[in-house]
Amino acid sequence: MANSYNMKQFIAFIKKEFHHIFRDTRTLFILLGMPIMEIIIFGFALTNEVKNSKIAILDNSRDAATASLIAEIGSSRYFNIEKDIYSYNDIESSFREGKIKLAVVFPQHFGEDLRHFNKAQVQLVADASDPNVANTLTNYASAIIVDYQKRITQDHQLPYTINTEMRMLYNPQLKGAYNFVPGVMAMVLMLVCTLMTAITVVREKEMGTMEVMLVSPVKPLRIIIAKAVPYLLLSIVNIASILLLSVFVLDVPINGSLLLLSFESVLFTLTCLAFGLLISASTDSQQTAMFISLTGMFLPTIMLSGFMFPIENMPLLLQIISNIVPAKWYYLIVKDVMIKGVGFESVWQETLVLAGMMLLLLMLALKKFKIRLA
Repeated sequence: MANSYNMKQFIAFIKKEFHHIFRDTRTLFILLGMPIMEIIIFGFALTNEVKNSKIAILDNSRDAATASLIAEIGSSRYFNIEKDIYSYNDIESSFREGKIKLAVVFPQHFGEDLRHFNKAQVQLVADASDPNVANTLTNYASAIIVDYQKRITQDHQLPYTINTEMRMLYNPQLKGAYNFVPGVMAMVLMLVCTLMTAITVVREKEMGTMEVMLVSPVKPLRIIIAKAVPYLLLSIVNIASILLLSVFVLDVPINGSLLLLSFESVLFTLTCLAFGLLISASTDSQQTAMFISLTGMFLPTIMLSGFMFPIENMPLLLQIISNIVPAKWYYLIVKDVMIKGVGFESVWQETLVLAGMMLLLLMLALKKFKIRLA
């Protein structure tokens, strides 16, 4: 009879939390609307691809060869030919005005040199104030020029020719979404689970209802679970919506097991919920809980998870610190399962780390609640 009564109270706590969520339209929008907006915005905006870059052409030869090569450059999705220029001074002034990112310079007699000497020069002048963009654009342009050279020399055997064949596994089109979708999934789940859980529990404290619940016959563990269950269920809805948008809107396939991916996402969600509960048990104001959630999870997720900045390029100290960021392990799991199509045998270590973090955070949160109760 006592167990039945406690279970009814437990279910009542869950219903109460759902009532709070659905009554507050702003909270409901944050929980369900914001993840959809974020995955769409970040999926299209966050990309390491460089497309539609404005370039200029300085053609001092003006022959059939340069016209053909310029047409190929202009038809590429990476470049938009903004203007034709007629001197080197025009190149520098265009860069200073920010009108172009790259200039392609053809010397005089380009076509004649190509026909008579089997070689010709092309100069690529890039704006290196952003070195990554400059390097990417020159690589794109060089690849187009190399393809053009191969096509016009295919009937002529040149001595000592080395041909390089490249293969891009898992992402042959080099789409940025393949890299950013797993990271955005981690960021969205962290934001919803950790931040909202921390705030909602602290709100109970500020209203004076948390102490009433803690002195009720229901055990603190069940109270913690009752506060987390609604956000777990809503996070599962978010996971489903994110995966659907990734596949049908961003064209990011799920090459691995959907069941394994869902399991790992729920495990990461539980880890974030446990961290949110720990924050809520340690703070007394919503502002403090929000600040700790953002600095403790949001910033490390962006900076140290690996989806924005390569961890291997960081100083050793930051590489070590990144190991305590749950999003790093979840990002590795999602990328391996979703993009590479691997099975559990390849991600069991990362899964074990996430499970250990979840249990540790949950035990600390429970201990903190017990201290408050005492």
